[in-house]
Amino acid sequence: MSGQTVYEGLRVRPEPIPVRPYEYAKRKRGLDLLGAGVALVFLGPIYLILALLVKCTSKGPVFYSQTRVGRGGKCFRFIKFRSMYVDADQRLAELKAQNEKGGPIFKIKNDPRITPVGRILRKYSLDELPQFWHVFTGHMSLVGPRPPLPREVNQYDDYHLQRLSIKPGITCYWQIMGRSDLTFDQWMELDHRYLREMSLWTDLKILVKTPAAVLKGKGAY
Repeated sequence: MSGQTVYEGLRVRPEPIPVRPYEYAKRKRGLDLLGAGVALVFLGPIYLILALLVKCTSKGPVFYSQTRVGRGGKCFRFIKFRSMYVDADQRLAELKAQNEKGGPIFKIKNDPRITPVGRILRKYSLDELPQFWHVFTGHMSLVGPRPPLPREVNQYDDYHLQRLSIKPGITCYWQIMGRSDLTFDQWMELDHRYLREMSLWTDLKILVKTPAAVLKGKGAY
């Protein structure tokens, strides 16, 4: 579905955010290329170890691939290290009544679909490491709103759709301020805060604070 849009038939479309200076956009892309390139090269051994852990501890592929929604509603294939059993998507319907979050997102702390190794990967965001490739190829940025699922976007209102006006990111205010412990509304407010404040300085501040937030594992499930 790469390049396709989920907006056919939707009531609203994302309004454009104020145009940012060209110099910022150029520097942001440069930061993305540098950060993702360094990560892909130097984290290679960690990728190999994680791949072996996933493969040797549960049946199924090393990577989990699904459709996510990027800038302007464009869909792309999103990959991460598999942290759930292979029948996780099929079991979602039977667990919906246990959803602990409001809005269009689904989250439960003790999700039975997550493998033992997957819980560790999720706690420290190790399952997200393959997304540096998406940053390198331009589908994502190091900093930006997390990329949602199409079924979530289909329930967005015009306020929520604003977050699709920029590239999704690996980390953001949500990532360093509570993650899944936050409500859906709090998450959306933080994404709008980023839309208002986005600059190279803001990106650097978020990047510097991300490792500590990840190591704490707070709100990661």
